Amino acid sequence: MRKRAAVLCGAALVVAGSVTAAPADARTSHPAAVFRAAGISWKKCGTTEHPTLQCGTVKVPLDHLRPSGRQITLALSRVPHTAKTYQGPLLVNPGGPGGSGLSLASFVASALPEAVAAQYDVVGFDPRGVGESSPALNCAPGHFKTVRPDSVPATAALEQANLARVRSYAAACAKKYADVLPHIDTVDAVKDMDTIRGALGARQINYFGYSYGTYLGAVYAKLFPERVRRLVLDSIVDPDGIWYDDNLQQDRAFDARHRAFMAWVARNDGAYRLGTDPARVEAEWYGMRAALALKPAARKVGASELEDTFMPGGYYNGYWPYLAQAFAAYVKDGKTGPLVEAYEDFGAVDAAGDNGYSVYSAVQCRDAAWPRDWRQWRADTWAVYDKAPFMAWNNAWYNAPCAFWPTSAERPVDIANRDLPPVLLFQASDDAATPYEGGVRVHHLLKGSSLVVEEGGGNHGITLSGNSCLDEHLSAYLRDGTVPRGPAGGADAVCRKVPDPKPLNAKASAAAPPRGTGAARGAALHDLVRFRG
Repeated sequence: MRKRAAVLCGAALVVAGSVTAAPADARTSHPAAVFRAAGISWKKCGTTEHPTLQCGTVKVPLDHLRPSGRQITLALSRVPHTAKTYQGPLLVNPGGPGGSGLSLASFVASALPEAVAAQYDVVGFDPRGVGESSPALNCAPGHFKTVRPDSVPATAALEQANLARVRSYAAACAKKYADVLPHIDTVDAVKDMDTIRGALGARQINYFGYSYGTYLGAVYAKLFPERVRRLVLDSIVDPDGIWYDDNLQQDRAFDARHRAFMAWVARNDGAYRLGTDPARVEAEWYGMRAALALKPAARKVGASELEDTFMPGGYYNGYWPYLAQAFAAYVKDGKTGPLVEAYEDFGAVDAAGDNGYSVYSAVQCRDAAWPRDWRQWRADTWAVYDKAPFMAWNNAWYNAPCAFWPTSAERPVDIANRDLPPVLLFQASDDAATPYEGGVRVHHLLKGSSLVVEEGGGNHGITLSGNSCLDEHLSAYLRDGTVPRGPAGGADAVCRKVPDPKPLNAKASAAAPPRGTGAARGAALHDLVRFRG
């Protein structure tokens, strides 16, 4: 593959930034904003499932260095405390970047033990650009419409077709949001969080973030350490790889997780009849991919869409039985219906997904410098693909707008911190989206933090997802600040992973897990956090 890549168009593809903004030092060295938000007017927006839910908005400056200038609106949700003991607001974030946090507030409030949740105002928010916040970004509606070019650029024509897509996307963002893009980034989102704190009338906040939300929380703690009361980070971004190197590392980890899925299918050969050898099962999967590249299922699921469909299985193994069923139906019986249904359930991008991807791109491209020479992307991705082919090129094209992004880039924030109260970290040892090394690194960077590891676990987002051992540590910390303490430098506590799922039986094939079970909680959480960040 490397040899074939070498004969493709070798010209450097360089785009000069057309929008500039203040240097990173100016943005992070004066965190005390002059802007003071008005208090939040909460309105009832409860549902049958979450009757006490409230909704509100807060105004924040588009440019925090110009607090008297243009303002934008952030959407908030809240489940108010009911206990006499009140521990303040608990801000929650599902990651992304680009994930909406409005629904996460009610999920967290209902998933925590009632006596613990009752002591907090659990507050969700849509970060700037996201969802119900205004303006909400949507650079190019339908960017992921089917059928896309094969993600693996085996020919010069395929490479150019994919390049045309990502260049067009970056240009569309530049045209629609030239005035907004220089202010869609992690540091500005963190300053928004502190504005929310002020609007809530709180001296300090508690914070609970998943995935990219761990970096958001760590940056908040760096800029506003005195305003952190408790900090929970689950499935932790490696701050040393923001963001190009993190994505290359993610490629390797997702490939390993995909192979774990292939091994699970092999162990359940009685249900799927694809063979007991994981290598044979994997060969069948890549054979399916090759067939779909030539003839997409229902003119909807080609090779790239197949990758989109199976990638969520790397985030959460609760999807494995559904994916395996569609896989087997196609390979063994020639049925495309289950595969198309799986794509629509797990891989298709709707309007909310278009918005999320727009913010994802804006934040990641702005947060840190990306290579502007396409030859580096090509060489690095082929090198990864040689050993970890599952999502190497799919992930490269997903992030490739950053090679052509119109704004200048900031420097990643050094999150090292000695000024915090005890911090609680959660990390699965085989997490694909945020590999284990990131959790260890952040544990060392946040002095006094405690790391809880799910040994052998591969899911992304592991608390409030059915593992009672992890949840006991979380509840104890939120109840009274208790953290486990283990050997210096290592994990402070280790929990066994929850068992892998079982194949679906015929009657349960289309049914959701029973409500109230750990599996149901896991599915509900991963519907909220399986954004690709």
